[in-house]
Amino acid sequence: MPEPPAPIAQAPSENPVWNGWDVLQIVFLTIGSVVIFLPLVALAAQRLFYPKVAFVEVITFPLVTVVGQGFAYLVILAFMFSIVKRVPGQDFWQAIRWNRPGNWSRYLLVGIALAIALQGIAHFLPIPKEVPMDRFFKTPEEAWALSLFGITFAPLLEELFFRGFLYPVLVRRLGVTIAVLATAAGFSLIHAPQLGRAWAPVLVIFMVGLALTITRAVTKSVAASLITHMAYNGTLSVLLFIGTDGFRHLERLNQ
Repeated sequence: MPEPPAPIAQAPSENPVWNGWDVLQIVFLTIGSVVIFLPLVALAAQRLFYPKVAFVEVITFPLVTVVGQGFAYLVILAFMFSIVKRVPGQDFWQAIRWNRPGNWSRYLLVGIALAIALQGIAHFLPIPKEVPMDRFFKTPEEAWALSLFGITFAPLLEELFFRGFLYPVLVRRLGVTIAVLATAAGFSLIHAPQLGRAWAPVLVIFMVGLALTITRAVTKSVAASLITHMAYNGTLSVLLFIGTDGFRHLERLNQ
């Protein structure tokens, strides 16, 4: 009697060409890049635009922070590409499972619905009237800069890191459920300082991270979670724009 064929070993659902150490390198490089570029941008801004303002004050300006982070993100993006390209012939977008969805409008609507739903939930939570993030909305120019940054470059880098690089490594080591929860937790923790580490707004951001990571897990598409993320941030910006009469009455934020 012939022996039954050996079972075929199934490949893991997520098997990236990078590992946890590579992810940690991205984290450390992000911190180092911000530490380097933020003072450089502040120094340039002081000499060009604010010669009579103290450096320690210029470095806290929201526009300086946004530009400094923008330069740091470019370095991180280049480093992400270098990690993938260590494997000859490896395509970056295929490696991170970009997988552009066919029905992209579906994820646009999910992001809009998520923003509106969580804003409704937030009304029942003890959200502080003022958080550190509010300092980025003191002038219309700052509000425009942060809104545009928050709809474009910021979600792109966050999705590449959390759903592109971190999530598949966690899945390979810990399984889908724990990976989804851990990725969402990490996503909320990096936003915690901007929210004054108040538990209620951090909880809302955790739910955002949960929705984005579930989207990535179900669709196996970073592009899908990015569209959802951009739609979420964009909806909040539109609501803010409407609520402050075109960013002309930002004092309403703390009322």
